[in-house]
Amino acid sequence: MANPDALMKTYNRIPVDFIRGEGSWLYDSENKRYLDAISGIAVCALGHNHPGFIKAVQEQVATLVHTSNLYGVPLQEELAEKLCQASGMSRVFFCNSGAEGNEAAIKLARMFGHNKGVELPGIIVMEGAFHGRTMGALTATYSSRHQGGFAPFLEGFYRVPFNDIPAIEKCVKNNPNVVAVLVEPIQGEGGICIPASDYLNKLRSLCDANDMLLMLDEVQTGNGRTGKYFAYQHNGILPDVVSTAKGLGNGFPIGACLASGRAADIFHPGHHATTFGGSPLACAAALAVNKALLTEGLLENASVQGDRIKFGLSMRLQNCPHVVAIRGNGLMIGVELDQPCAELVALAREKGLLINIASGNVVRLVPPLTLTETESDLIIDTISELIKDFG
Repeated sequence: MANPDALMKTYNRIPVDFIRGEGSWLYDSENKRYLDAISGIAVCALGHNHPGFIKAVQEQVATLVHTSNLYGVPLQEELAEKLCQASGMSRVFFCNSGAEGNEAAIKLARMFGHNKGVELPGIIVMEGAFHGRTMGALTATYSSRHQGGFAPFLEGFYRVPFNDIPAIEKCVKNNPNVVAVLVEPIQGEGGICIPASDYLNKLRSLCDANDMLLMLDEVQTGNGRTGKYFAYQHNGILPDVVSTAKGLGNGFPIGACLASGRAADIFHPGHHATTFGGSPLACAAALAVNKALLTEGLLENASVQGDRIKFGLSMRLQNCPHVVAIRGNGLMIGVELDQPCAELVALAREKGLLINIASGNVVRLVPPLTLTETESDLIIDTISELIKDFG
C-alpha cells in the first residue's frame, strides 16, 4: 500500500481514489461511478477516454516523446499554426501550465515597457483574480489565502476592482508607467464572475488609446469552455496577449502564451525558454483536442448544454432563499449562495456528482464539453435538490 505521508501536505485531499473514466464519468476503487461536473478543474474538455485523444497520445508515445526546444519540433509548429488560426493571434510560446503562460505574459509586458523606455513597467490586475501560484502569477492573484506567507511580492502591479472601467482609467492617469492590463474574461476561482458584455471592448479601446497591452488570462475560459474557442471571441476583439492551458491538453500538461500585433515580436532568443514546453507528446495531445473541438461540434454543445443547465437550475431554484445568482457562459457555470457551502462537495459526492466550490460560496460546474442532455439533466436534478435542502 502506498504511503500518502510521502507527499507534501499541499492539498486536503478528498477521500476517494479514481481508477478509470469513461466520457463524463469517473469510477473509484470500489467501482462506484460519479458524474464528473468538474472535469479536473475545467481540464478534461473531451471527457475521459476519448478515442481520438487516446489514439493520438498512444501513437506519439510509441514514436517520440521529447527532444527539447534546441531542435525543430514539427508538431509544435503545427499546433501553433492551428491555434493561431482558431484565435486570430500571430505567435505562440508553449509551456507546461497556466501559471507558466501567465509568467510569460508578465515578462512580455515588462519587456514591452522597457522597450518603450519605461524604467518600472506597471501592470494593472483585478480584485478577485486568480492567475497561478508561481511568484509573478501569485503577485497578480488576489487572495490572502493563496498569498499568505510568500511575501515579498513583485513590484509594479496595480490592483483595481473587476468590471470597473473608471477605476482602470483612474489608475492609468495616476500611474503613467502602466504598460498592460491583465484580466480574466470570466473570473473562475473568483466565483464565476462575469463582467458587463462590453467590458472587454472598453478595455481594448482603453489599451489602444494609452499604448498598453491587453493581456487575457484564458487558462480556464479558453479551448471551447464558453462556447467559443476563446472567450474574447464573444466580443469580437483581438487581445495582444492570451495565456491558456487546462483544456488545451485534455489532462496532458501543456500551456501556451499567444501574442499578436505589437506583442508578437517582443521575445527573441534568450529572452524566455522552457525545457519541457511544447514537447512532441504534449503537442500531439493538444492537436487531438483541437481537432475534436473543431470537428465534433463541441463548441456548439458547450453553449447548448450550458444554456440547458442554467435554465434548468433557474427554474428549479427560482424560489430558493439561499440562491443569490446563477451565472455562466457555456459550460462554465456558478451558483452563488448567500453563505459558505463547502459541505455541498461531500453531499454531492454521496449522490454520485463531483463539483467544487469557488470563492467559498459558489458552486462551480465545469463538466466536459462532451456532456449529453441526460447528463445535464442529472446535474440540474442533483444540484437543485442539494441546494434546496441546504442551510
